[in-house]
Amino acid sequence: MASDYTITLETFEARLRHFMFMFDNMNKENAELRAQLALKDEKLLQLQSQLEQQKTQYTDLMSARMLALYDSDIELTKKRINGLIHEVDKCIAMLNG
Repeated sequence: MASDYTITLETFEARLRHFMFMFDNMNKENAELRAQLALKDEKLLQLQSQLEQQKTQYTDLMSARMLALYDSDIELTKKRINGLIHEVDKCIAMLNG
């Protein structure tokens, strides 16, 4: 009878040691995963910041492009108006002459 208790106790101790070993391994793995998660979170924040900068640069570039197109349209319009004025001056000169 005593040997049955001894065997049961030894089996229990072996299982307990095994579970403690597994628990330690799980804790180590958990710590590693938390560290990896922290690195991923940091990288995500960096990428989000970079994305916001790129969006701002894109908006600025598009605004500058629109202004450049607007400026060229103004120059083209000025040239057309100057051409029309020149033609009107010719017509007035022909009517006076």
